Amino acid sequence: MNSWTANNSSVNSNGTDLTIGFTSSAIAVFLFGTNFVPVKKFDTGDGNITVVPIVKTIGLGLGLLIWASFNLLTGWASSRFGWFGIDPEEVSKPILNYIGAGLSVLSTIIFLFVKSEVQSSSTSLEVTPLLRERSVNNSENTYSDASWVDSLSPVRKRVIGCTLAVVAGIFYGSSFVPVLYIKDHGRRNGTVYTGASQFDLDYVFAHFSGIFLTSTIYFLIYCAVMKNKPKVYPEAIIPGFVAGVLWAIANCCWFIANHYLSAVVSFPIITAGPGFVAAMWGVLVFKEIKGLKNYLLLTVAFCVILAGSLSTAFSKI
Repeated sequence: MNSWTANNSSVNSNGTDLTIGFTSSAIAVFLFGTNFVPVKKFDTGDGNITVVPIVKTIGLGLGLLIWASFNLLTGWASSRFGWFGIDPEEVSKPILNYIGAGLSVLSTIIFLFVKSEVQSSSTSLEVTPLLRERSVNNSENTYSDASWVDSLSPVRKRVIGCTLAVVAGIFYGSSFVPVLYIKDHGRRNGTVYTGASQFDLDYVFAHFSGIFLTSTIYFLIYCAVMKNKPKVYPEAIIPGFVAGVLWAIANCCWFIANHYLSAVVSFPIITAGPGFVAAMWGVLVFKEIKGLKNYLLLTVAFCVILAGSLSTAFSKI
């Protein structure tokens, strides 16, 4: 009787963990696919390092799909095989897990053939930069509102956009490595991290602080390169703040999913899933992706990436 009770309690606990993990994953998927929508209709100047140039060159839908795929591959492989000094993670059905990752790779290839049409935003009197140098009758100090992206040819835009999306995906996929490293070494005796917390949400503040510090450094470097004339638009401030809040909530949900599902399961789901949401914004609202061929490619890609996500999810059960 005691044995049956213990086993039943274990099953209920495992079921609760899976419910929390997959619910957190679903919330993260929706918010990651939506968090750039608030800033989409506003001129953001040069923006941050990769996101804004990617959106301006290849669009919200295709850009997020590409970097999410490389995010998936980097995060999944580092967790599955124990790269960068972290412990390799096991799943109950490894074959399904490999199939899920393989299908995600296939979807990446399909997405590369989807063409998007991105309209460059026109700057009006109401979207003039917040920070700019005032000058009168001085042609050398005339401020140009055009971004460096706007002067690129369509081919260069596609090449640069896809390249930045790949680089961004690799860095995104590595962002949880320090947390996983500390947790893994926290379970060992005689290390600096012995006794470290095993609850992923405890590392959110340090994670966000690192992002804030790095972004500040990037912005200061950008201001120096622009000779103290950064392109900062007042109308983009509140939408940018909203986008950041959505991203922060999504990232917290990702931390929770990592804890209850493990990174080797959460990464394929959370990195592949936002592509569905972003592409729907790109197709239905922003009209970036048009034409029967592109719709067919997206449909095939969605089916492949859905199969990959389900395979990854069932590999845990």
